[in-house]
Amino acid sequence: MGKIVRVLLAALLSAFATGALLRLYAPVRGAERQLHHLRAELDAGAGQDAQRLFPEGYFFLHALYGLAWVDVGRRAHDKAEAVREIRWALERLDSPDGTAPFRAGLAPRYGIFYAGWTNWLRGGLLSLRRDPDQVRRFESGSREIARAFDASATPFLPAYPGQSWPVDSTVAIASLGLSPDHAGTVRAWVDRARQRLDPATGLLPHVSDPATGEPRQGARGSSQSVILRFLADVDPRFAREQYLRFRELFVDSPLHLGPAVREYPKGTHGAGDVDSGPLPLGISFSATVVAIGAARVNGDGALADAMAAYGEVAGVPITTWHTKRYALGLLPIGDAFLVWANTAPARATGIPGGAGPLWKVPLTALLLLLAAAPWAPRRRERRRQRAGRPDDGPVVEPVVPEHSA
Repeated sequence: MGKIVRVLLAALLSAFATGALLRLYAPVRGAERQLHHLRAELDAGAGQDAQRLFPEGYFFLHALYGLAWVDVGRRAHDKAEAVREIRWALERLDSPDGTAPFRAGLAPRYGIFYAGWTNWLRGGLLSLRRDPDQVRRFESGSREIARAFDASATPFLPAYPGQSWPVDSTVAIASLGLSPDHAGTVRAWVDRARQRLDPATGLLPHVSDPATGEPRQGARGSSQSVILRFLADVDPRFAREQYLRFRELFVDSPLHLGPAVREYPKGTHGAGDVDSGPLPLGISFSATVVAIGAARVNGDGALADAMAAYGEVAGVPITTWHTKRYALGLLPIGDAFLVWANTAPARATGIPGGAGPLWKVPLTALLLLLAAAPWAPRRRERRRQRAGRPDDGPVVEPVVPEHSA
């Protein structure tokens, strides 16, 4: 019985390593299957579960679900399913559960986090299908956001009373860029944001003073990966400068197994939190996932493909005929960030690739070793048996009789 168990365990480990090796070299597919899995989870209460994990969990899970459908819909011949699901997501954002964490008295209403992400998603819906009511709501939301920026002494508006994160304002400004009516507000924002960069990195800060916009906390990977996803739609030149600096300071390869994103710049360290998650070897898994999309929209397809392939190995996806989920489907918010990242549109901007052609070699070697290692004891045993040396007892040398002369 013990030998059978050892063989089964060896077969499982070998199959796991072989499957990971195949995923490492296969194209990343299955966005619609992943969205079908997420819809089932949302219907079962995943939004409420996510809200218990962090303050915007319900909102983020529905927003990312809708945004991934925007990107899927742009590539689909039949856009009906995408349009239906985006509208459904917007209804959830407009519901009492969607607005509950935010304050209606802020300008814009419910704060710049809520207003920016909702307006961006609504603009995405309109890129697939024009709807008079949604057009009216988008234009109204855009005017409200623009008025708030025009009246503010800082380019970084509050998401909550007395709390400001530049990433939220970047999303909102990107939504204004969907319409030519607010080009002046967008240009003014870029000029003012350039004057308030983190002096240590030259990047937009993680936290800013809500009154002045001056940095309160330097650049971090979890916010930079989102900022750079949207900054490419705000000002391509500014985005290129920021992206190359980010890649220099935050993209790393721990243990040389594949590219990943640090939460803090190289040479510095800090604690993990609800934004970054745990930080093994300084790496933020959430920042790494979102950076797939940031790399893709900034024209760094080589780095985006490398991080996506690494995610296929580390995430251990389970695919059925209708669904796809990562990490056994235990954390739907992780699936939502991943599908949003993997569906990002690829753009050609002339940025040199951030991942070399040989980055897969160390990980390939490790997986081949894991696939072969469980069978090494059995091979040694068979060699001993062929040599007449059983593995379960001492070796007995043959007795050679002595002959007298």
